[in-house]
Amino acid sequence: MEFNDKQIEILETAERLFAAKGFDGTSVREIAKEANINLASISYYFGSKEKLMEAIFNYRINNAWFAVKTLVDDHSLSPIKKMDMLVDSVIDRISEKECFHRIMVRQQIIAKDDIVTKLINESRARNIEIINEIIRDGQQQKLFKKKIDTPLLVITMIGTIYQMMNTQDFYRQVHKLESLDETAFQHHIRLVLKAHLKTIFKTILINEA
Repeated sequence: MEFNDKQIEILETAERLFAAKGFDGTSVREIAKEANINLASISYYFGSKEKLMEAIFNYRINNAWFAVKTLVDDHSLSPIKKMDMLVDSVIDRISEKECFHRIMVRQQIIAKDDIVTKLINESRARNIEIINEIIRDGQQQKLFKKKIDTPLLVITMIGTIYQMMNTQDFYRQVHKLESLDETAFQHHIRLVLKAHLKTIFKTILINEA
């Protein structure tokens, strides 16, 4: 689904508000005011607040899927290199789209039986199958071990990133990183997470227990 510049501006405005105040705590009027548009524009472009939320998920999930699929289709890269780059890509994407991922976490906690939950589950299944392609390639080349629980591997990655995102102030305090400004601290977190998860992935994918 393609969105024009005005639609993207509305989507990103709604995303920020939903992340800060929740879906139920954000009115369409607030979104229109923040985006500096008239109220009718939201109805014209999206139809309703529910459809607007659905559009946010379509917009972010489709972009993320394209990035992962492009990586998988690059036959110049080894399976191990692809997994390393996958970790880098996911960490960077979640860090850069923190508002969206806060909404995603909230949606999964609420666990409503709605179109957004369906989109999340479809995206999970699609991404797991794409990662399975990398794993099968690694197994055929005898680089990866035979039995790998891909859904658990993904849960390990996403869960670790989300936990860091939600407890970063505590991490800063424990490691005495108060002297770092926010930009330097966020850079530090990304580097630490990438190294940590790549080590975990290599242990799970390569080493026989």
